[in-house]
Amino acid sequence: MRPQILFSLFAPVTSLTGVGPRIAKLIENLAGPKIVDLLWHLPREIVDRSFSPAIGDAPNGRVCTLTIKVEKHEKGYARKPYRVRCRDDSGFLTLIFFHAKEDYLLRLLPIGETRIVSGTIEEFSGEKQITHPDYVLKLDDKETMPVIEPVYPLTAGLTLKTIGKAIRGSLAKAPELKEWLDKPLKKQNNWPNWHEALQRCHTPESLDDLEPLTRSRTRLAYDELLANQLALALIRRALRKLPGSKISGKGQLRGRVIENLPFQLTTAQESAITEITNDMATNGRMLRLLQGDVGSGKTVVALFAALNAIETGGQVAIMAPTEILARQHFETLSQLLKDTGITLGILTGRDRGAGRKKTMNALEDGTLNLIVGTHALFQKDVIFSNLLLVVIDEQHRFGVHQRLTLAEKGRGVDTLVMTATPIPRTLLLTAYGDLDCSRLLGKPPGREPVDTRTISNDRLGEVVASIGRAIKTGAKIYWVCPLVEESETIDLANAEARFAALKKQFGDEVELIHGRMKGPEKDAAMSRFSSGTANILVATTVIEVGVDVPEASIMVIEHAERFGLAQLHQLRGRIGRGDQRSTCLLVYASPLTETARARLKMMRETDDGFLIAEEDLRLRGGGEILGTRQSGIPDFRLADLSSHADLLTIAQGDAKIILEMDPELKSERGEALRTLLYLFERDEAVAYLRSG
Repeated sequence: MRPQILFSLFAPVTSLTGVGPRIAKLIENLAGPKIVDLLWHLPREIVDRSFSPAIGDAPNGRVCTLTIKVEKHEKGYARKPYRVRCRDDSGFLTLIFFHAKEDYLLRLLPIGETRIVSGTIEEFSGEKQITHPDYVLKLDDKETMPVIEPVYPLTAGLTLKTIGKAIRGSLAKAPELKEWLDKPLKKQNNWPNWHEALQRCHTPESLDDLEPLTRSRTRLAYDELLANQLALALIRRALRKLPGSKISGKGQLRGRVIENLPFQLTTAQESAITEITNDMATNGRMLRLLQGDVGSGKTVVALFAALNAIETGGQVAIMAPTEILARQHFETLSQLLKDTGITLGILTGRDRGAGRKKTMNALEDGTLNLIVGTHALFQKDVIFSNLLLVVIDEQHRFGVHQRLTLAEKGRGVDTLVMTATPIPRTLLLTAYGDLDCSRLLGKPPGREPVDTRTISNDRLGEVVASIGRAIKTGAKIYWVCPLVEESETIDLANAEARFAALKKQFGDEVELIHGRMKGPEKDAAMSRFSSGTANILVATTVIEVGVDVPEASIMVIEHAERFGLAQLHQLRGRIGRGDQRSTCLLVYASPLTETARARLKMMRETDDGFLIAEEDLRLRGGGEILGTRQSGIPDFRLADLSSHADLLTIAQGDAKIILEMDPELKSERGEALRTLLYLFERDEAVAYLRSG
C-alpha cells in the first residue's frame, strides 16, 4: 500500500483551493489529475516584474510594474473594449479589458485611487496601454506579487495565474520525506534535499535556474531515473526467480527450414540464434530483447527460436501490435514452414464464430503448434496446452505488464521481445533494463541501399510526373501523408485528398490505407497493392511497422519535416526490401527549422538506424525521442535524457548495489526507497517485494 505520508500528493487536484471541475479538467489534460502531477510540471521560462519605471519611461514590449492613479472608466460597447485611463507625473496609461464586467472593474480600480499594475506595455496610436494586466494590487498588497514569476507550459483556457496558484497549493502539501539517496553520491554532487530541490525548481530567481543541469533539477532527475531503474531491477529479479522450462531441441525442424530458405543467414542472425538457444536451454526464464534495424531479418531469428520450443513438444505465441502486421507474419511463416508438418494459426479481434472456436480448441488440445495474433491473445478464454515461448513483435506498442500477462498463460514461459525501432543505448536502459539484449547489425545480402533525396513541395508536379513514368516500368510506390483528412487548424497534406488527386490522374492504379479503415478494407487495399493491380498506395504512418511488399521500390513522404528521424527511418524501411534499386523522396515545406534541416540531412547521409536513433536523441531530447507515446520509452517528467544520460548509468549501478545489499528494501534507506517507488507510481515493482 502507498505510504500514508504520500496520501496528500495523490489526492485529486480538485482538493486544491480554487480548482473546480472545469479547471481540474484543463489541469488534467495539461499535467495530470493528481496533486503530484503538478509538482512535476516545471516552469520553462520566467517573468521578471522588478522593472518599475515611470509611465513615460516604460518601453514598448517590456513587462513593467507601474504605480498609477485611476482617472476614469470608459465603458466598452459593440466590439470596443472597456478602457480605464490612468496616469502618473510622467504621462498616461490605458488599461484595456475585453468582455469586462463594469462593477468588478470599478471595485478593482476605483477612480481617484492609487494602484500597482504589472503587465506588458504596448504602444497603440501613440498611447501606452496594458491589455488585461497580470496584477492589479493595492499599495499594501505589493509584497504578494512575485518579483520573479515562473512561467509554466499552458493549455487553452488555463491562465498563468490559475496554474501558478494551483502549483503553489500543491507545493504547500508536499511533505518532508526521508532521504533515499546514497549519502556519498548526494554529497559529491552537492544535491539539496528532495523537498528543497522541489521548492527551488518552482521558484527560479533567474533564467539560469531553469537549466537542466542545476543542482536542484539534476537531483529531481536522478530521483526519477533511480525509481525507473530500481523498478526494472525488481521486476527482472522477480522474473529470474520464477522457474523456467529447459528447452533444448535437436535442430531437425531448423534444418528442414534452412533448406527451404531463399537466402543464407547472416553472421548476426546466426549469433542471435545461438544466444537465444543458449538462453532457452537454461533452467531460468529467458527474457531477451532482439533489436534489429529495419529489414535485418528478425522474423527468421524468432522462427528458429519457435522451432526450438515446438521440437520439444511446446507451443509458441507470436504477438504483433496491428492486424496488418499479424496477417503479414502469418503469410511469411506459412511460406517458411511448408512441408515441416507444423500447424500454424492466427487470432485477431476480427476472428469470430466457428473459425475462432476451432482455433481456440486446437490451442487448448495442443494440435496447434504456433499462433500469430494481436491483443486478442490476451483474452481470458485463450487457453494453451503447453505454451513455452512468447514472441512479442514491436514491443514498444505493449507495456511490461502486457508481456507478463501473455507469459502467465503457460508455466515457465520464455519471452523474446523484438523491435525494429532503433533505440539509443541510453534509452535502452530505461525501457528494457529488465531484458538481455541481442542486436542484429547489418542487412541480409543482396539488399541495395535506398537512394534518399529531398525535394521542396513546390516541385510536387515533377514528383507526380516521375511516379507516372515509374509505374509504366512496373514499379510499386508508397505515398505517405501525415494526416488522414483535411484539418482546418493544420495545413498539412492529407491522405484522402492526395488519394483523390492521384486517382484522378492514375485511376485504379491508386489505393488508400489509413488507421481509421476497418480491417477487411485495409486487407483488401493491401492485397490489391501487394499482389494486384494497384501500383500506388497512399497511406498514413499505419504502414510504418512491418508492412512488407518486396516489389515496392519508391516512397514519397510529404511534409517530411514534420516527422521524427526514427519515424522517417521506419517508413523508408518499407522499401529496399527486394533486389532492385529503391528511391525515397522526402518532400518538405519551406522554411525549414534548423532541427528539420539536420534531420533531412541525416536521412540523406545514412541508413544506419542506430546512428539515426542517437542523432534523434541529440536533436530532440529524451522527452520526444521517437515520440514517446509510440516508442514505449518512459515519458519522463523531470529527467531529460539528452542532458542527464550520465545519471541514468549511475542510477542503474545504484539500483544493482541497493538490491545486493538490501534485497527486500527493509533498511532505513530501503524504506525511503519504497516511498520513492510509490512517489513515481512504480507500485507494480513494490508488489514484487515479498514483504511489500
